Amino acid sequence: MAGITAETSRNVPSGRLPAGVYLLAFSLFAMGSAEFLLAGVLPEVAADLDVTLSSAGFLITAFALGVVIGGPPFAVLSLRWPRRTALVATQALFAAGIAVGLVGDYQVLLLTRVVSGIAYAGFFAVASVTAISLVTPDRNARASGVVVSGLSVAMVLGGPAGTLLSHFIQWRGGFWAVVALTVAGLIGCLLGLPATAPDTDRPSGPSVSRELATMRKPLLWGIYAITILTTAAYMITFNYLSAMLAGITAVPEVWIPAILALFGVGAFVGLSIGGRVSDQRPHLALLTGASAVVILSVVLAIAIRQVWVVVPMVFLIGVAAFVLNPALYGRVFAIAADAPTLAGATTVSAFQLGISITPVLAAASLTQGAALTSVCLIGAALAAAAVPLILLDQAHATDHR
Repeated sequence: MAGITAETSRNVPSGRLPAGVYLLAFSLFAMGSAEFLLAGVLPEVAADLDVTLSSAGFLITAFALGVVIGGPPFAVLSLRWPRRTALVATQALFAAGIAVGLVGDYQVLLLTRVVSGIAYAGFFAVASVTAISLVTPDRNARASGVVVSGLSVAMVLGGPAGTLLSHFIQWRGGFWAVVALTVAGLIGCLLGLPATAPDTDRPSGPSVSRELATMRKPLLWGIYAITILTTAAYMITFNYLSAMLAGITAVPEVWIPAILALFGVGAFVGLSIGGRVSDQRPHLALLTGASAVVILSVVLAIAIRQVWVVVPMVFLIGVAAFVLNPALYGRVFAIAADAPTLAGATTVSAFQLGISITPVLAAASLTQGAALTSVCLIGAALAAAAVPLILLDQAHATDHR
C-alpha cells in the first residue's frame, strides 16, 4: 500500500480531515503517553533502580532537555528527508530509546530519556508540518489542533492507563506498552501517509538558509514568548492541582485522578473549539484563552476549598488552555509559511520550556512560605503578561493585510 497522496488528502470533503492527520494524532498519543506515565510511577522507578526520588526526577528533566535543545537541530538535520521518512525515523528512534532504557541501569535510562526527547520533538515538529501539507490553508489550525489532541488523549487516557498497568506488572510494563503503541503508529504512518508531501509553493525544495532566515523574524519570537508564558500559566496550576485537592479542598484520594482527568477532557474540547476558530480568527482564540486562564486561575485560588467550584474550574481551565494551542501553531505557520520545519520544531521547544520552568517559578514562591494557592496566582500573572504580546501581534498582522 503506497499511502494516500497529498492531492487526495487535500480533496477530502471540507467537513472532514484526511485520515493521515488522525494517524499523526495517534502516534503523538503513543509517544506522549511516555511523558505523562513517568510521573505516575516515579517512586517505583526510584526504588527499583536504587536511586533517590530526586534523582529519579532527573529522568523527567532529561526528557525535557532533549525536547528543548534537540528538537530544532534535528529538524534542520532532517530537512531534506521525505516527511514520511522523518516521521518513521523519529518514531523508530523514540521506541528504541525507550526499549534500551528499560533494559539498562539508571545512567542508561537517563541517557535514553534525552534521546527519546530529541526524537519526540523531531516527530512533533514534522507531524505538524505534515498535517498542514495534507489540508487546504483554511484548515491549517484545525489540522494542527487534531494532531496536538493526541497529547490531551495521552494526558486523559495514556498516562493513567499506563500507570495502572505498571502497578500490576511493574513500572516497565507501561513503558513496553508505549513501545508497542509507537511501533503501531510507525506502521500506520508508513502505510497511510504519502512518501513525501511536496510543497507547491516552494518549488526549489527545502533550504536550510531559508529556514534560518525565517527564524530571524521578530514576530515569530513574539509567538514563542506567548507560547512559553501561556503554557507555564496553565501548567503551573495543573502540576500542583493534586496537592491542592488533597491538602486544601480535602477531596478523597480516590476521586483526585478523576478530577485531574477533567483537565484533559477540557483540553480535548478546547482543541476542537480552538482548531475551528483559529483558522479565521487566531487572535480571538489567543485573547479568549489567555484572558480565561487569568480569570479561572484567580477564581480557583479564591474558591479552592469549595469542591463544587473547583471541579468545573479544572475542566474550564483545560478548555481555555488548549483553545490557545491551534492558534499558536496557526500563527507560527502563517509567519513562517516559507520555512515551517525549524519554526515548528522551535514551537515544540517553546511549549516544553513553558512546562519546564513551572517548578522553578513555584519553588520561588513556596520556599518563601507562600500558600500553595500562590501557584494559581503566578499562573494568572503569566497569562496576563501574554495579553499585551497578543495585542501587539494582532496589530502587526492587521497592518500587513
